[in-house]
Amino acid sequence: MNNIQRVHLMGIGGAGMSALAKLLHAHGLEVTGCDLHEPHYDLDTIPFKIGHSREHIDEFKPDALILSSAVHHDNEEVKQAERNGIKILSRAQTLSSLFNKYSGIGIAGAHGKTTTSSMTGLIFLRANFDPTVYIGANVPDIGSNAVSGKGKYFIAELDESDGSFELFHPEIAIITNADWDHVDHYPTRDDVINAFTRFVDGRKQDGTLIICAEDEGTQKVLEKCDKSRGKIIRYGFGKNYDWGAYDIKFSHGGGSTCKVSHNGQFVGTLELQVSGEHNILNSLAAISAADLSGISFETSAEILKTFHGSERRMQVKGETSDNILVMDDYAHHPSEIQATLNAVKNIYPERRIVVVYQPHRFSRTAQFAPQIAQALSIADEIFLLPVYSAGEKELSHSSSDEIIKNAAKKITQVNFDDADEILKSLLRAGDLLLTMGAGNVYELGEKILREKFN
Repeated sequence: MNNIQRVHLMGIGGAGMSALAKLLHAHGLEVTGCDLHEPHYDLDTIPFKIGHSREHIDEFKPDALILSSAVHHDNEEVKQAERNGIKILSRAQTLSSLFNKYSGIGIAGAHGKTTTSSMTGLIFLRANFDPTVYIGANVPDIGSNAVSGKGKYFIAELDESDGSFELFHPEIAIITNADWDHVDHYPTRDDVINAFTRFVDGRKQDGTLIICAEDEGTQKVLEKCDKSRGKIIRYGFGKNYDWGAYDIKFSHGGGSTCKVSHNGQFVGTLELQVSGEHNILNSLAAISAADLSGISFETSAEILKTFHGSERRMQVKGETSDNILVMDDYAHHPSEIQATLNAVKNIYPERRIVVVYQPHRFSRTAQFAPQIAQALSIADEIFLLPVYSAGEKELSHSSSDEIIKNAAKKITQVNFDDADEILKSLLRAGDLLLTMGAGNVYELGEKILREKFN
């Protein structure tokens, strides 16, 4: 990023790119952008164009073109930049060049990294550490997906999907889990473990690793990583870890409480508004990072008591006049689906759970169809939308049909246009409608709420 004053971001409307754009703008750079659709995230005063065009390069005259992972190098706008000799960078290359200059707290994992990053960022902000924060979702309690601070800490959610998290060298590395996902990039489980191990060993010398002890993948990372690199802190359920949670109780309608131990000793009670055992683990990771930085458990617990969650993470979208609750969740991997549905069952045991799931990527659907079908069976009624491709080409053996073939419970396949009419005839007072997936399935729940079944 040396000698760069003007940057143009292609794909600026996405979670990661919009957050990066705001941070670059706050660092004094002239920032512009473009996207195929109207940005979902607030870009403040940053100018942007809808669509991609070579004319953007001539109009904005950037020193560097920064690409979302969804933008390919054969794009006409990218080719124009190449012809003009403009430096072309990825999102991760740009973000890591900022992050590595700070005392970085990097949060990685197949699941839970957005919530853990949000919790960590909120603690450091409310504790007046004035951190820089980068998160892959809007966080209502923070008011954005990015904050540019003047303190020494940079808290960032890091993306393992394409291996780019290996460009980051944190002072504190957090791994929530090392589950197998993104099969287009990681053909085997070992490939995932090796990538996380390289990330762990790439932290700054004498840096700390905070790692979940409840995940099979993280245990393999611990076996393979360089133990001499720095301190290792483990967290999990019970009192046998550096940070542990026990005596867990779930609250009707949402939230949980638990007792927390540090080095085997009781330190206090934690109350959360967010639900599920996975969020208790996420909070332990955030508390661990805060403790390393001099923030007491009491302070962290008091701040986390006010945390309402991140956008699209078990988010309550609203309730109809006839008591039908509509929720939305980003879960698209079988482990995430299972964790979300179990949490929903715990906090709303009296409600019938109607889930509409939108599979994400053909490669993931093909690889995990049996596990997805098993996880979805926790719900009472299951509806399945076509696969959200995310730019992938369809495989002959990969579609929503693969999930239905492996299901032990009835799954009804629907298209997006007809789903709302089918749901309106099915849903009854007291039900919970849960839209689930990494695509645009949330729009269905929003449509149901707007119509209010009139």
